Amino acid sequence: MRLGLALGYWGRGPNPGHLELAQEAERLGYDSVWTAEAWGSDAFTPLTWIAAHTSRIRLGTAVAQMAARTPTATAMHALTLDHLSGGRMMLGLGLSGPQVVEGWYGRPFPSSPLTATREYVEVIRQVLRRGAPVELDGRFHPHPYRGADGTGLGKPLKPITHPLRADLPVLLGAEGPKNIAQTTRIADGWLPLYWSPTRLDAYEASLAGAPEGFTVAPMVRAHVCADVAEGLLPVKAMLGFYIGGMGHAARNFHADLMARMGYEAEARRIQALFGEGRREEAVRAVPDAFADEISLVGPRERIAERLESWRKGPVTDLLVTSPDLTTLRVLAELVGVSRR
Repeated sequence: MRLGLALGYWGRGPNPGHLELAQEAERLGYDSVWTAEAWGSDAFTPLTWIAAHTSRIRLGTAVAQMAARTPTATAMHALTLDHLSGGRMMLGLGLSGPQVVEGWYGRPFPSSPLTATREYVEVIRQVLRRGAPVELDGRFHPHPYRGADGTGLGKPLKPITHPLRADLPVLLGAEGPKNIAQTTRIADGWLPLYWSPTRLDAYEASLAGAPEGFTVAPMVRAHVCADVAEGLLPVKAMLGFYIGGMGHAARNFHADLMARMGYEAEARRIQALFGEGRREEAVRAVPDAFADEISLVGPRERIAERLESWRKGPVTDLLVTSPDLTTLRVLAELVGVSRR
């Protein structure tokens, strides 16, 4: 099992410690470092900064939002950074949800998310292969565009720049069972948002068709600390925000996922509290048991014991969201990665 460092997206401003964390992760033998975006900082610019200050560690977006860019623009970002970093780029994509797509990006959320995702990935694959000009008779991402409001002058094009790798890895942050199953067919890997090593049956059917070498890279909050309850507070805060605030009460993919994992009543209560503006209560309503099973928190010995269950399933990469260098070092020792 490889280790990755998941830095996420910025809050109010750039995190001054992110570069130091990425450099230490590389020194410790971590395989990858990942950035994200929501409605603030973008995913590619911080990753480029990290690329310029590292030499080996692989670089991933977890995730870049599809609504933020056309698939050809996303492919341009990926192939450019792949060249600049010497072939270290991995492209993680996510569809997001209606509230963000329509509220922030000012675009309609696709009526068929699976079709939109499939077309998006296909266009990117065509760009990276550069075998012929990009052409797709798509419902959501047609190339060239031939809609009634167009000029009719669109011409199929292929990238001027030759991509460094035609097989640059593409991963998807899918949550629904059908979306995960499609991911095993069209992508090189899957980026689960919540992963519980004690509930492998929740993913078994969706992953049944995964080919050999398919990447499963969940994000996990890790923190070496003496007090487990205190260490879980950031996990609960994150869950309260995602489940309560990252989506509409009638359509929230994160809440639906928590419900499928056996916490439906709790998920709906968190949504209700958050919707009423009672955010602190929403965070407190997150069950400690759920926060604990999707994270690695506590003393070193406890983390070492719980880490064994993560090794037994299909997980290939553990993407660690860690607040400190000590935790990164402990996990490197427990997993047995090689220092550089």
